Amino acid sequence: MRRRTPTTSLALALVATLTTASLAGTASAAPAPAAAPAPAVAALAAPDVSLSNIQAHLTQFNSIATSNGGNRRAGSAGYTASVNYVKGKLQAAGYTVTEQNCSTCTYPGNNLIAEWPQGPSDQVVMFGAHLDGVAAGPGINDNASGSSVLLENALVLAAQNPTMTKRVRFAWWNGEEQGLQGSKHYVNQLSSTQRGYIKGYYNFDMVGSPNGGYFINRITSATAAPLKAYWDSFGISPEENTEGQGRSDDYSFANAGIQTSGYAAGASYTKTSAQASKWGGTAGAAYDGCYHRSCDNTSNINTTILNRAADGVAYTIWALAVGGGTPANDFSVSVSPTSGSVARGGSTTATVSTATTSGSAQTVALSASGAPSGVSVSFSPSSVTSGGSSTMTVSASSTATTGTFTLTVTGTGSATRTASYTITVTGGSGGCTGGQLIGNSSFESGTTPWTASSGVITNSSSQAARTGSYKAWLNGYGSSRTDTLSQSVTLPSGCSSYTFSFWLHIDSAETTSSTAYDKLTVQVGSTTLATYSNLNKATGYTQRTFNLAAYAGQTVTLKWTGVEDSSLQTSFVVDDVTLQVG
Repeated sequence: MRRRTPTTSLALALVATLTTASLAGTASAAPAPAAAPAPAVAALAAPDVSLSNIQAHLTQFNSIATSNGGNRRAGSAGYTASVNYVKGKLQAAGYTVTEQNCSTCTYPGNNLIAEWPQGPSDQVVMFGAHLDGVAAGPGINDNASGSSVLLENALVLAAQNPTMTKRVRFAWWNGEEQGLQGSKHYVNQLSSTQRGYIKGYYNFDMVGSPNGGYFINRITSATAAPLKAYWDSFGISPEENTEGQGRSDDYSFANAGIQTSGYAAGASYTKTSAQASKWGGTAGAAYDGCYHRSCDNTSNINTTILNRAADGVAYTIWALAVGGGTPANDFSVSVSPTSGSVARGGSTTATVSTATTSGSAQTVALSASGAPSGVSVSFSPSSVTSGGSSTMTVSASSTATTGTFTLTVTGTGSATRTASYTITVTGGSGGCTGGQLIGNSSFESGTTPWTASSGVITNSSSQAARTGSYKAWLNGYGSSRTDTLSQSVTLPSGCSSYTFSFWLHIDSAETTSSTAYDKLTVQVGSTTLATYSNLNKATGYTQRTFNLAAYAGQTVTLKWTGVEDSSLQTSFVVDDVTLQVG
């Protein structure tokens, strides 16, 4: 949210004269009365938006600020990186994404507009948040909170892919902190016909304030009705957002005659005793004590308010723009890697990943069939909530049947979904305890036992994983940076093969065909196995394989080191790392 300026009194006067209207655009001479809550079916159909996913976006925005001078101010490298992060995720999800340059902004930069390409194009419901922050800090509550809530809602809408009765458009604005400049530029570029297509604009600015409240813009308008209906369901009695009037991007739309509303949790104003009594928090203190300060980081968030804001956005999207009916709950199951080898007396592991493909998350019980005599399969944990993962351990006894077999991994919930895994059981003679030695080989189970630079192990969709959702993404910042990834392993003696393998995707903005500006070095211990660079860029993943027989009986560290120069990004993306011995 921008600070108040000397023109605030004029801004408030103008807002006070705006007429209210329904989403159909019908004018009214007086403020519209509070509308009845949206039908219950909308609440049932609207999905639960993952708080942990939103927090992952906040962490990424904080990391972007840390890597770019401590802030994401408009016109800065931090702002550009923020645009690229959001854009990459939206494009991967199937949105029509455009960048609109605000040449009239104090710090010229791009608005980011994303439209879900379904529903009538002349019936648009628009949701926006400013993506820029101030120079003083990373700008996490102000306003990575609103930006992240909208981003995750956009991704959920794409994943659910419901029937649309209206078109949904999302926007992330440049230059809000300099006077709502990005949103003004956008609205000014619209024709009168295009403005008429927008049946409502919803703004989200500071929706996770640590001592925050529950505020709604134009709370008694028909436009605000679904936002208010969702919060009313918690009995929290939201109030009008008086602090934010004329201070955020909804004002640009209101000035153009477009009906607006939105959520906010408060900025520098003081929480009253009455508000603290009904909402909790500290009376007499600011809603956000870190407003426009360096302490506005990932610790400066009230997750309860943030979560309720995110789910209220989903409720509103479903109430206004999604066809009736409740989507069926469904999920998917995958295994990575898809094959492995185990010697008699040994064990090997793989990661079983699940995802919610429609409806809401559900409990999925895991099991496996098809194992030969002497081979057992276990899961830790044995059941997950769809979207989670489990480690599958395949163990062979000393008398296990040798050969190659196909295991069927089954997830059981509201439906039954399966994936296949091929296991080769070897004799294990000569003292060899065979198997796959890399822990968490597809990065789906957190960071353990990997050691990596901050942000390297990620589920960012800006670079797709080969399998599952997570991978190791080194570099890709377009600035001087060194990233590392490593894991120590002990190679048993007496095996006939020691095959180290990983899949590598190299994406680069470098155009040279002769100079290696950015490099990835792969080492075992102090020995360099290979070096790759921007000259090796290519679409998709390529498998890289090495023989580590020379290290049998030793504990070694496998390490990837990516070094990027001062301009033009190169991304080194690693996935599905295995060290198979047998």
